[in-house]
Amino acid sequence: MDAKKIHRREFLKRTGAAAAGAMAFPHIMTSSALGEGARVSPSNRIVMGAIGVGDMGTGDLRDFISRNEVQMVAVCDVDKALRERAKKLCDSRYGNNDCAEYNDFREVIARNDIDAVMIATPDHWHTIPAIMAAKAKKDIHCQKPLAYTIDEGKAIVAAVKKHNVVWQTGSQQRSDGRFRFACELARNGCLGKIHTVEVGLPNTNSVRGGSIEPTDPPEGFDYNRWLGPAPWAPYTPTRCHWNFRWIQDYSGGQITDWAGHHCDIAQWGMNTERTGPVEIEGTGVWPKHLLFNTIENWRFTAKFKEGFVIDVRGSYPNGLRFVGEKGWVFVDRGRIDAEPKSVLETKFGPNDIRLYKSDDHKGNFLECLKSRKETIAPVDIAHRSIAIGHLGVIAIKLERKVLWDPEKEQFIGDPGATHLLSRQMRGEWQKVYMDAMA
Repeated sequence: MDAKKIHRREFLKRTGAAAAGAMAFPHIMTSSALGEGARVSPSNRIVMGAIGVGDMGTGDLRDFISRNEVQMVAVCDVDKALRERAKKLCDSRYGNNDCAEYNDFREVIARNDIDAVMIATPDHWHTIPAIMAAKAKKDIHCQKPLAYTIDEGKAIVAAVKKHNVVWQTGSQQRSDGRFRFACELARNGCLGKIHTVEVGLPNTNSVRGGSIEPTDPPEGFDYNRWLGPAPWAPYTPTRCHWNFRWIQDYSGGQITDWAGHHCDIAQWGMNTERTGPVEIEGTGVWPKHLLFNTIENWRFTAKFKEGFVIDVRGSYPNGLRFVGEKGWVFVDRGRIDAEPKSVLETKFGPNDIRLYKSDDHKGNFLECLKSRKETIAPVDIAHRSIAIGHLGVIAIKLERKVLWDPEKEQFIGDPGATHLLSRQMRGEWQKVYMDAMA
């Protein structure tokens, strides 16, 4: 069949399988098309758009455009200064002035030439772009946490599954060999029966200082669109960008900022990636600050029917420790330690459990975009991982134990807790959300 008649997604799948052996359909490319040193033909090129290009978004953007198989053709942000910076990065990479910039993410999703999008918006803005992108058959790389609420996470999972798109969550620790090895030690019984996983997340809000007095938004910043589905609130210089994490209208604080990392690894090591706890309880302190009001000095425990507990505390070292009857292993982003030390010398055999191996998180996403295989951090696992954080926040808010049915993803006989599984979106966005799910 003529390659031009093959749907682009199917073509990428076919040529991706052969890429290691030979270049398919070679073409002559100029530096202005794909950048100096590029060796990828137009047929094999992955065309992407970026939605959200702040701190994390710019990092993701830089990574993607550094890869010769990617062509970033569109960037979107409600902050004009950020999207102009992102456009310059792309144009500089490709030696042209072709990258389009948008204020409305829907214009990126509507482009038929885009294969995939990266989403790095604030937490309260993940759900609608993700569902709309899935509905438009775009493959998606989205930063953690998956969603602002558990019900929104369920909606994202349903959309990704329904429309059969590739999803990668920015839980990059899954592509770190230290974390994978620690999980394999736990899964293979090298520590004996695991009874506790101690998870350490940051304990207090990391506020970047500035004025909290209401004022007019700066020129070029579409503040109303930045708020989006969140309740209306007056603009203040320290509300947006980095500091959104410490405001309940937009995030769950350090718990939901980090649970998608360390609770995710805890689930991976305990083979509960697609289920969840049955009992959750916790305590914490709610700041009296006029603006920054997410929980601090907290702890919560999540009990599983499998017979172990994930104990999550701000007072633990940042990382996680699998604790078993015969020893423990601790892992963070810089080291791995164990007792007894000999555990670290473990060599696995052909009959041992080996976990999905990825040493390049974004590279894994691009490979799976071509092969249509599941990524190292797929959507349903990301949902289950951050759900632990959401459940912890809910239990702390209610100041009591809550009972959870992980199969039905419902609280048991608890209307007060059930109310906290979702939110009413502001203005037009509730309808946009419902229409996207239809």
